[in-house]
Amino acid sequence: MQGPVPDQFNLVVSDMEATVAFYRKLGLTIPGTGPRWQHHHRTVTLPGGIGLDLDSSEFARHWSRGWRGGMGVPGFAAGSRERVDEIYADLVAAGYRGQQPPYDVFWGGRYAVIEDPDGNAVGIMSPVDPDRRSQPDFGET
Repeated sequence: MQGPVPDQFNLVVSDMEATVAFYRKLGLTIPGTGPRWQHHHRTVTLPGGIGLDLDSSEFARHWSRGWRGGMGVPGFAAGSRERVDEIYADLVAAGYRGQQPPYDVFWGGRYAVIEDPDGNAVGIMSPVDPDRRSQPDFGET
């Protein structure tokens, strides 16, 4: 059975526009987004295919109900929705603290967050199924 593979890092930020300006100044190409996502999420594909997702703290609470703050969440790709559940269960059984049990996230994946020995959040995600997508509610009008 194949283990999860690193494929993204979520950087949780307090000021999306200032963060986007900073990373653009460093040379990253950060595409624009629609008004609904302007203050909550941006995605950058880094060399080698690793994804860098910039997320607001409010948005982080949508994909990890246990979010306690901090810098970010490295993400590991699991081969299937079932594999997310298996990996999470194996880690919890080994004594690691689950921060977000596996669930079907609005962007179409199956997702879980586990804490490493220092309490850092680590995400585990299945491939995205476009047929399972929905919209999060940010409470905006």
